Amino acid sequence: MPDAASSTPRRLTVVYNPTKVEDVAGTQQRVASVAAEHGWAEPTWVETTAEETGEKQGREAAEGGADIVASLGGDGTVRAVASALVGTDVALGLLPGGTGNLLARNLGLPVDSLEDATAAMLGGSDRRIDVGLVRVSDSPIRPRESHGTHDGGAQVDDDEEVFLVMAGLGLDGQVMAGTNEKVKAVVGWVAYVFSFFRHLFSRGFRVEVQSAGGEGVVERAGNTVNRHARTVVVGNCGTLQGGIELMPEAKLDDGILDTVVIAPKGALGWASVVSDLLTHHRAGHRRLDRLRAEEFTVNAAEPVVAEIDGDPIGEHVSLGIRVLPGALVVRVG
Repeated sequence: MPDAASSTPRRLTVVYNPTKVEDVAGTQQRVASVAAEHGWAEPTWVETTAEETGEKQGREAAEGGADIVASLGGDGTVRAVASALVGTDVALGLLPGGTGNLLARNLGLPVDSLEDATAAMLGGSDRRIDVGLVRVSDSPIRPRESHGTHDGGAQVDDDEEVFLVMAGLGLDGQVMAGTNEKVKAVVGWVAYVFSFFRHLFSRGFRVEVQSAGGEGVVERAGNTVNRHARTVVVGNCGTLQGGIELMPEAKLDDGILDTVVIAPKGALGWASVVSDLLTHHRAGHRRLDRLRAEEFTVNAAEPVVAEIDGDPIGEHVSLGIRVLPGALVVRVG
């Protein structure tokens, strides 16, 4: 319902990816109907392009006085719009689009109904969450260089990218890069499963993961893992598609990032990892390391495919990753 204390209807801007919305006019009508029910003004709609994927549009919407800037598209659109809102008091809204919707899933928001998601967003409340920042390099990064010359304020350095869910090197990047978009359009997130099995037994890579400003390695002493691994994933939240908890201790507002280094050997090793995940980590696995910290430096011995929030970004040697606590306001139900 409308805010009784306000005589001016609140304003919503929706930044949408036209390739992810089949019926734009119908979608606009459905969102406008829910907005009217809640006493909000007619929503403003701004589409993304191949060149401007959402950050510019989100920034202009925030500067133009929007109370909520909502993303409607894939996880890449969500990340682009969120990047514009980091460090501001303007709330990010999440409308379901694409196949992932991982941030919305981790926040417990509706992902199967546009009307339900809109109602939860407009009738909900603001919540501050952390964001992750990642810098990629094609040469090794020393741990204390991973955050460059950052001054400690709520800002993103020029060479950093925002991520909301996860960033990593290895199998996760291969899976994202190898997923067929046409298959994904037909079967949804199951397309990632097909890609996973195609890359399951590709060779791994030598990697060193160092942590700083946190708990370090959860399952044994120290703050460094040096392994021949298949994948390294750093997460701001830990639940994947299907409710799989890759990082069960990860929280969106604890000021800490969680990392897993997965290093199975052969089919039996993978079976052990899967068992660990399916039993919510009661089975345990000696070749799966978990770390929790404010900063991470990931240095591979060779270029490896990397990804940020599910978007492959090519092959890189190193990632410098840190958390920016409470930097993003998100609208939750």
